[in-house]
Amino acid sequence: MKKAYNNQKLIYEEKKAIKLFLWLFNISFFSFDIFYYYINPRISKNQFNDVLKEGLGYWFYILILAAVPLAIYFIKKGNPYIIKYIYFYWYILIDFIDVLITYLGTNKPFASGNIVEVLFILFSPIFVNKKFFWTVTLGMIGKYVIVGIVLRDLNVLFPLIIYTILSIIAFILFIRFNSYIASLTSVYDELRQKEKLAVIGQMATAIGHEIRNPLSSLKGFTQLQKEQYPNTNDYYPIMIQEIDRINSIVSDLMYLGKPKVITFKSFSIEEVIAYTLSIIQQQAEKQSVVVETLIEGPLPPIECDAKQLKQVFINLFKNAIEAMIDRGKIKINAKVLKGQKMYISIQDEGCGIAGEDILNLGEPFYTTKKDGTGLGLMVSNQIIKDHKGSLKIQSNLQKGTMVEVVLPIFQ
Repeated sequence: MKKAYNNQKLIYEEKKAIKLFLWLFNISFFSFDIFYYYINPRISKNQFNDVLKEGLGYWFYILILAAVPLAIYFIKKGNPYIIKYIYFYWYILIDFIDVLITYLGTNKPFASGNIVEVLFILFSPIFVNKKFFWTVTLGMIGKYVIVGIVLRDLNVLFPLIIYTILSIIAFILFIRFNSYIASLTSVYDELRQKEKLAVIGQMATAIGHEIRNPLSSLKGFTQLQKEQYPNTNDYYPIMIQEIDRINSIVSDLMYLGKPKVITFKSFSIEEVIAYTLSIIQQQAEKQSVVVETLIEGPLPPIECDAKQLKQVFINLFKNAIEAMIDRGKIKINAKVLKGQKMYISIQDEGCGIAGEDILNLGEPFYTTKKDGTGLGLMVSNQIIKDHKGSLKIQSNLQKGTMVEVVLPIFQ
């Protein structure tokens, strides 16, 4: 639904630009020729030159007008994008034929063109389309180069120089338009994300508080039963483990609602990784997963909140283990980059993630796991951002996934 809505908005904006372009094109084209060939000679008392008796004559204008119903047809069909190309190629073809008929085989100096050629170049950035911009620029300059070669007339140098300068100006405008639109899109996406997080955060805080109180009581009673009757039920450890999993989900929800205050202290990333591996070691052995660690050290300490980073790496290591159904290897590498940043990578041999899914990872409640919530990676990403770092995911289906974390050594 969202994609369809965006497409409709783009078509609507393209239609507005095309309609403005069509009005400007036709008004400029006919007004320029009327003034240049009929009004100006009478005002300046120069020799009157009936352009309708040269080149294509009346057919030049009839053929130009013939593009109007074609443009209306494509607008009604919902495909306005093609119209600008039709008008440009149509005008170039007709004008080129008219020039050849008018000047080829004569001694008349070249003096042709229309103000719409300037319109094509200067208006091209409005469409914010790189392909159309280069089509217009190269097409217009190329036309005069070919005309100059065919007619062997150096008078084409003046429009060539003018259109080259205008193309440079148009290119600068195009870059600025692109940059401005990219900035607006980025700000809009950021605002949408913040609004989404605010709503989720309010909901998460309320739900988290309601769940955590009975959850604490439930875990306490389960542990008490396990201590009183240690040999009567093998399911107590499973019940406690599942309660801890629910509690972990609640903690993620609570973080969304009210992010914890970060206390930066100098800490060893090696200790963070070692502690995290000790936590997930049992799960790794259960699934026959081998963990290889390569520390390119000694590594300097970093300014961080160790508890939050441990939470991040527990999530990342668990994701890597759960990506491998039976057996596999996880490679962990930690080193210092030349830019004085700490680099940690986690490479698994799991099922991998599709390209379209990678783009959505980190969105609230978006997950590729059957029993996942999508909150773990989102919280991890937020913690890394709070540490002024970055988290990047690369993956290939059936080959595995690599998660790269980069953290500043000094804040």
